[in-house]
Amino acid sequence: MNTPLPHRPARTPMSLAAILVAAAFGLAHPAIADEGASDLATAFSALDNNATWERVGDEIPVDFEDHHPQGMLKIGDTFFISTVRIAERPAPYDTPKDGFDRSAGKGTGFLLKLSAKGELLGKVELGEGDAYHPGGIDFDGTSIIVPVAEYRPNSSAIIYRVNPETLEATEILRFNDHLGGVTFDRENHRLHAVSWGSRRLYAWDLGSDGKPASASAEPVANPSFYIDYQDCHYAGPARMLCGGLTRYGPEEADQVAVGGLDLVDLERNAPVHQLPVKIWLRPDLVITNNPQFCEAGDNGVDCWFAPEDDATTIYHYHATPAAK
Repeated sequence: MNTPLPHRPARTPMSLAAILVAAAFGLAHPAIADEGASDLATAFSALDNNATWERVGDEIPVDFEDHHPQGMLKIGDTFFISTVRIAERPAPYDTPKDGFDRSAGKGTGFLLKLSAKGELLGKVELGEGDAYHPGGIDFDGTSIIVPVAEYRPNSSAIIYRVNPETLEATEILRFNDHLGGVTFDRENHRLHAVSWGSRRLYAWDLGSDGKPASASAEPVANPSFYIDYQDCHYAGPARMLCGGLTRYGPEEADQVAVGGLDLVDLERNAPVHQLPVKIWLRPDLVITNNPQFCEAGDNGVDCWFAPEDDATTIYHYHATPAAK
């Protein structure tokens, strides 16, 4: 387990010009999220297993019950977190029923809007029927894209586009698979998604109305297996950065969570740079347990993590490349 890392002063990765743009146009303006995004793939690729991870500033405690977080964005100084409140957990079947290995369970999905101090600024309920479990989210330069799926594999999902200022949601796609996370390639105007456990990858070209011409998409097998992706984000043209984890060990009680970040080539549908993240809150709770959001920073990468359930704390870390 990593020992606690020293605090360091908060960084200011946004330029003065970007801050002025943010003030003038509001947080939905593309310049806010694009600041650092186009350089993220390059900055992340400079990190390796010897990179230094340091805590930045103070922890940000979320000051209300936020259930089970799944996806996170930081737009300007505002955080957005997708989360699910579970009322009844899916129960495994002795034998499959209608192609499912478990029941649907019951719950409610939300997208939360938080201040830089973790205060609730607004929320919207998302989902319908058995589709109540939001996944990893992304920003298309104007709207937040949120998938909400059934809480079981090989099921179905609805994808929404949400206005970050008003939290008004518009449905853009229904799909016959569990979609656990989405990424929007702003350069190629293409929507990407990962299935349950990120075992299958999907993509749709979007029309001028922001919706796919067809709901169908051919699955591509994910060739990487060491982690399951929890949350993915645009990292430059044809690139997405995904965080996640897998638990390893001979017995469930003795398993250790192993986390990491993968830079995925969206043309090849394969990771091109993989980085373990060796930061644990306890042996079974790695920092990449739930959502994360990363951007290029000063000589490295800045990442925000929200690994806990119910009483989430947001942690800010800066990763610096090892000295050559």
